[in-house]
Amino acid sequence: MNRCLKFGGAPLALILLTLVAAWPVSSRAQTEPTAKPSEISAVANDSALQTIQARITHVAVLRGAFSQEKQLAGFRHPLRSQGRFLLARDRGVVWTTLKPFPSEMVVTQDRILTRQRDGKTRVEADASQQPALRSINTLLFALMGGNLEALAARFDVADMHSDAAGWHVALTPKAGALTQVFTRITLAGDTTVQEVDMEERSGDRTRIQFSELDDSASPLSSAEAQHFE
Repeated sequence: MNRCLKFGGAPLALILLTLVAAWPVSSRAQTEPTAKPSEISAVANDSALQTIQARITHVAVLRGAFSQEKQLAGFRHPLRSQGRFLLARDRGVVWTTLKPFPSEMVVTQDRILTRQRDGKTRVEADASQQPALRSINTLLFALMGGNLEALAARFDVADMHSDAAGWHVALTPKAGALTQVFTRITLAGDTTVQEVDMEERSGDRTRIQFSELDDSASPLSSAEAQHFE
């Protein structure tokens, strides 16, 4: 079976689970490490990066649509999927794939679970057994939310640019499990992150584009909150 079809056409789920598997056992008993003061200072002192960070609107809740394209090494045609997402900073991420196969992935600090179209729910990873999940989920929230200071703990800035039309920041992993999975991650956007491009060591490449973004910060509805139950 195709490794992406297993997750309802959700390359992001596959990447997260690959990171869980790759994370060193010695770090799985640890919580997310705090960035060293020198790392944060290196980011804070860079005026260009400060300018980009200042443009990004940080809200408690972000809603929108996504289109996802994964180019597998050795395959001619990419795998594509589309859907909706909900990012709640104090709860997690709901990733609802609508095409080509309906499914839902819920990512919190404690677990990754998937819900298939037949209604079945499956826990793909649990922090009680895989503590590294908390670090990985923190990384996901930082990528989607454009938290450049949080990303500075694990990535070096390889390239960046900002002008009136928008900005982009290219990141390379510093060390550890991230280097086993990624060679480069590029973020682009304006007041929100609008694109994430992940180049993997395997030769695969995943590009996620966000649209129809609603950053009005309206609270979660009761129906939205139920996704995290």
